[in-house]
Amino acid sequence: MRVLRGMVYTAGMCFEPGEVTIEGERIEKVEKVGADVLSEKEAQTYILPGLVDIHFHGCAGYDFCDGTTEAVRAIASYEMTHGTTTICPATMTLSEELLLGVCAAGAEAAETEVLEEGIPLKDVLRGIYLEGPFISEEKKGAQNPAYIRTPDRQMLEKLQQAAKGMIRMVALAPETEGAMDCIRECRGAFRFSIAHTCADYETAKEAMEAGAHHVTHLYNAMPPFTHRKPGVIGAAAENEETRVEENRTIAEIFAAQGEAYFRDKETECLRRLIKSAKNQIISVGGGLPLRAGNRELLHELGQVFYLRAEAETIYGRLKGDTTRPLLQGSDPEEKIRTLIKERDPLYREAADVVIQVDAKSFDQILNEIEAQVTDTRAGKGTGKRR
Repeated sequence: MRVLRGMVYTAGMCFEPGEVTIEGERIEKVEKVGADVLSEKEAQTYILPGLVDIHFHGCAGYDFCDGTTEAVRAIASYEMTHGTTTICPATMTLSEELLLGVCAAGAEAAETEVLEEGIPLKDVLRGIYLEGPFISEEKKGAQNPAYIRTPDRQMLEKLQQAAKGMIRMVALAPETEGAMDCIRECRGAFRFSIAHTCADYETAKEAMEAGAHHVTHLYNAMPPFTHRKPGVIGAAAENEETRVEENRTIAEIFAAQGEAYFRDKETECLRRLIKSAKNQIISVGGGLPLRAGNRELLHELGQVFYLRAEAETIYGRLKGDTTRPLLQGSDPEEKIRTLIKERDPLYREAADVVIQVDAKSFDQILNEIEAQVTDTRAGKGTGKRR
């Protein structure tokens, strides 16, 4: 067990004196302490969750487009030592041959490289952002115009094969030829981002409705926002599909708008996933299946697994967690028992498969899930299973 003391980043989005208890690889609890408890060094130590960077090109003298495992490892290592624990580095607009090499190097590094303290590089490198070549020449910025091309599904599939599935996001100018078809046909495999574009409001709106739910460096490399020509910026501001993230914690949403508002947002998210999700594993919160409509939507999405645990197991995992509004109070363990009693029948109604997870390892649970998925695909049984 390790206890770290310092200025801890809290749900209130500020740093306060505190200590973090770590057991193995799990954070067991986070507690506030008095400022007088901290040493001089601890008072200058900041403890916060690992940062996530989904768009950068390189660091420490290396560029992701160097296309070598050495470069990928150096970039990931530098980011890790500076507090960024999840990265999705971006490519530039290059030839197909060079992009294939860059994607292959990223995949190879993820499979083979290990960072400091034995951390597998794949735990840090969680994707690749393809920024180009499907962009507008007029808004190319620093991208090489020689390699700009119209969206090409076959090229995307080749790059994804080289990347071994690691391409997570693809930049695209929606006004270019074939862009809308590419978004519609591939939105289940990639997240499309409107970028380096001359698109007007109507075109951007159509692209968002087709499945492009992200915008890269808003305001930059796109037409400016005006009252008569709102463009990409105006379309992004009003499009409901882009409001997936509230940029607030659950506790903050509960406090400001209440639980009903949060549950409405969960339902909205489910409806969006039905339109766009394909071959994905989706983890949902414990309150989502309580609505009958949500249980129906879950079945539209695919096979539903209920990973069931007893109150003691859940309490052991969540003890000291201050981010869950429904578990705040004098006796959270008893609250968990009450919630299980109320919710278990609804969870079972929603589930195709129920797996009891108490005292099981991650691998054991995963093996049980895989066995049930295989059985379903092979047609070995239907309906509810335990």
